[in-house]
Amino acid sequence: MKDILRPIGIIARSLDSIANIEFKKFDLTRGQYLYLVRIAENPGIIQERLIELIKVDRATVTRAIQKLSRAGLITRQADETNLKIKHLYLTPAGQAIYPEIKRENDYSNQVALQGLTTAETQVLHELLTKVSTNVAADWEQVKKGQQRPY
Repeated sequence: MKDILRPIGIIARSLDSIANIEFKKFDLTRGQYLYLVRIAENPGIIQERLIELIKVDRATVTRAIQKLSRAGLITRQADETNLKIKHLYLTPAGQAIYPEIKRENDYSNQVALQGLTTAETQVLHELLTKVSTNVAADWEQVKKGQQRPY
């Protein structure tokens, strides 16, 4: 069987490294831009949904939210019916930098897909979506404390 995770990891680490360098001007540290993007795409998202989207643990999301909030890029608003639930929104400062983060993402996609036909791009998307779904299911089980059968 081919090791498909190695090139996926290389792609992910390379793009993450590029983004971390390019977003230093916004004072965003490792990966915080990802949280900013997901909140921009899902205004009013709650922390639990953010955990599911990004596939990280609660403590990591909590730290990122606190840092982005202290930086004035996001705001937490209490739910009207359950004050324990906090909805996340971009502040005007967060909204101001989101377009540049989106442009970087669009450009990275363009570079990554160079030389692929529209049909190849579609097939790649479908296959990676399947792989992502498989890994996400495993992530859910491990997150709940189950051991994977190696």
